[in-house]
Amino acid sequence: MSSNAPVGLIGLGLLGSALSERLLTSGFTVVGFDTNAGRREELAARGGKVANAVRDVALPCSRIVLSLPDSSVSSSVIQEMQPLLAEGAIIIDTTTGEPAEMISLGDDLARQGRGYVDATVAGSSEQARRGEALVMVGGDEAHLAACQDVLDAISPRTMHVGPCGSGARMKLVVNLVLGLNRAVLAEGLLFAKACGVDPRAALDVLRESPAFSTVMDTKGEKMLSGDFTPQARLKQHLKDVRLILAAAEQNHAKTPLSQWHADALQALVDQGLGDDDNASIIRAFE
Repeated sequence: MSSNAPVGLIGLGLLGSALSERLLTSGFTVVGFDTNAGRREELAARGGKVANAVRDVALPCSRIVLSLPDSSVSSSVIQEMQPLLAEGAIIIDTTTGEPAEMISLGDDLARQGRGYVDATVAGSSEQARRGEALVMVGGDEAHLAACQDVLDAISPRTMHVGPCGSGARMKLVVNLVLGLNRAVLAEGLLFAKACGVDPRAALDVLRESPAFSTVMDTKGEKMLSGDFTPQARLKQHLKDVRLILAAAEQNHAKTPLSQWHADALQALVDQGLGDDDNASIIRAFE
């Protein structure tokens, strides 16, 4: 496929807007749609072409990136696009969704001569904007090759982790560990404070210690300052943890820490904090 052909992008939220910047900076023409008019205006301001409906993305674009709240929304959007998609069109789905649903989407598109890759993103919207996120791709190697330039524009860090659905599965594994790392950091910083240790000094030491994790760099300062301007929303991570627990039940895996995590996140969402950054998990320990 020609690299001069426009790339579609449906979903212009925190991650989608970051992906649009990556694609535009790499020289792609981006045709984008979101149900939120303000987000469409922001895309236009960045130099993208605004579509007023899903069909206005499906018709001119043979490669379309989805960045949507969950796989049920992805399914609805794909069903709307299917009659309009060109033969050989490829959907690049960055949505964190239910793996079985994403496999079903891939199977349905394959029967119609179209491609589907689940290209889940590990990292916040800010990390994605800087090209630091990891893209974990599930799908056919031929489909991966046909959209490699788009994936490279999204991030220089791309891993093909298996057949369709593998990206979705791997994202749940990553999010389980990542989310609990945030919770552990939050508990540790408040434990330090309770013990009379300056939390900022504790963070500095933790960064240099065997306990280090990258969440100390990405979320430590936000936790200390109480700046919960969203880079990734707490309610979205609760959705991810629910997916983790469902997958654990289906596969007879033991995930007691994730069950606690879901309860803690739900309590914060119930307090009206769901739109805050997921660094606000620290409030669960206050």
